[in-house]
Amino acid sequence: MFSDRISFHPQGKNVKNHIQILDDLTLRASSDSSTSLVISDANIKNNIATSISHIHIHDKHVIRTLHCTMNVTSTEAELLAIQCGINQSIGHSNIKKIIIITDSLHAAKKIFDSSIHLYQIHSAAISKELREFFTIHNDNSIKFWDCPSNLKWPLHA
Repeated sequence: MFSDRISFHPQGKNVKNHIQILDDLTLRASSDSSTSLVISDANIKNNIATSISHIHIHDKHVIRTLHCTMNVTSTEAELLAIQCGINQSIGHSNIKKIIIITDSLHAAKKIFDSSIHLYQIHSAAISKELREFFTIHNDNSIKFWDCPSNLKWPLHA
């Protein structure tokens, strides 16, 4: 329904260029009061999934959400981290652009898959939130950027 306002940016063949783009994107987003930058991640160790999102909005403190749960897949944990980041971002009325940096672009794409699948309940919840976000203003958008966990990012670290 809002496909023109949703974009996915996978890692290209030139890894160094991709890292530079992420660096530039982060710097621009941190100085724009209408942009929310969400960095999400999840992992599973000893059957316990940890989902974490760091949300940065211009001049506000970084918001960190952390959830631990058992008996879920890594994709479910990633979707939870993304959903938490979207929730926190949408909660700020002046946000028009949400940028999500994740190492699970494949999980993010499942949000918009309308066919029946294992993660449909998660994608329905996220889609509902995004539908409300897109309805508020015609310029609102969300961009998903791939940052595989094996990348050395940010460049200056």
